[in-house]
Amino acid sequence: MFEDRILLWKFRCGDRDAFRLIYDKYAGDLLNLAANLLADKNQAEDVVQDVFISFVESIERFRLTGSLKGYLATCIVNRSRDYMRKKKRQQTAAENRLGQTTSGVKNPLQLAINSEELLKLSHALTELPYQQRETIVLRLHGEMRFRQIARLNNVSVKTIQSRYRYGLEKLRSAMNGEVKK
Repeated sequence: MFEDRILLWKFRCGDRDAFRLIYDKYAGDLLNLAANLLADKNQAEDVVQDVFISFVESIERFRLTGSLKGYLATCIVNRSRDYMRKKKRQQTAAENRLGQTTSGVKNPLQLAINSEELLKLSHALTELPYQQRETIVLRLHGEMRFRQIARLNNVSVKTIQSRYRYGLEKLRSAMNGEVKK
């Protein structure tokens, strides 16, 4: 965290290498987080780029009060939510224009390892309700505590724990009991 504060200070002073170091340090984790939330690698890349562009544009006003990774992860979650709302509105509008429903088939996220189990898990994750998927991804991939996730969602810790538990139960069911805590 101290390193992040120094990098931010250097970046504010015009050191472009400082931003590159921040980007290199967090971009991979943020991309993984966004990809798991959105189940669309291309959109995840766009969300991560948007977050970093906004970060650069607001660097003069930005004041770090906690973890930079936590701040950027929160930005990713918010942008992902915006994207999901926009996608839902567009889908509803298209359905209304066409007068027919679209199929609920979702493409599984293609990750680096092309294993059958990973694809099955990825597909099961995309089938979860967004709130449960978000909670699981933030807990496991974002390495956030339940309290932090609850604060981010403006709900109680018990609600987040329930979403996590129900999401894991659905994943276990989808994976025929192959998923472990």
